[in-house]
Amino acid sequence: MASIRTLNKWANAHTYYALDILRIALGVFLFIKGIGFISQTQTLVELITPLQGYAGVMITVHYVASAHLVGGILIAFGLLTRWAIAAQLPILIGAILINFVGEMNVGNLILATVVMFISLFFIFYGSGKHSADYIMKMGY
Repeated sequence: MASIRTLNKWANAHTYYALDILRIALGVFLFIKGIGFISQTQTLVELITPLQGYAGVMITVHYVASAHLVGGILIAFGLLTRWAIAAQLPILIGAILINFVGEMNVGNLILATVVMFISLFFIFYGSGKHSADYIMKMGY
């Protein structure tokens, strides 16, 4: 708990609008991806076919869509950012690994890797000073 408090103090002291815009863009990107998964469920099921024997495909589809939709909104507003990103990490790891198990798609691999690194950054940085978390903490 003390380390999270220390990270929050450091992030609030070193906050920049560019990082807030990056966090909002990450949230909007994940939300749009969630909408894409809902509208193209068959495409997601085809992506998961190399892993068909390991887990329920429909459970995975529903987890991915709901985690992207809810997590994207939370990340964009800066509310429970670390928790929302923690829910995204298994999906992002799966998005990277599925390129090595199934058919390699370099564009998707690069996109998933970049989103993974940005997400890992915000796990440590937090939501920043211009976020709903900060507003709720300060009592405005």
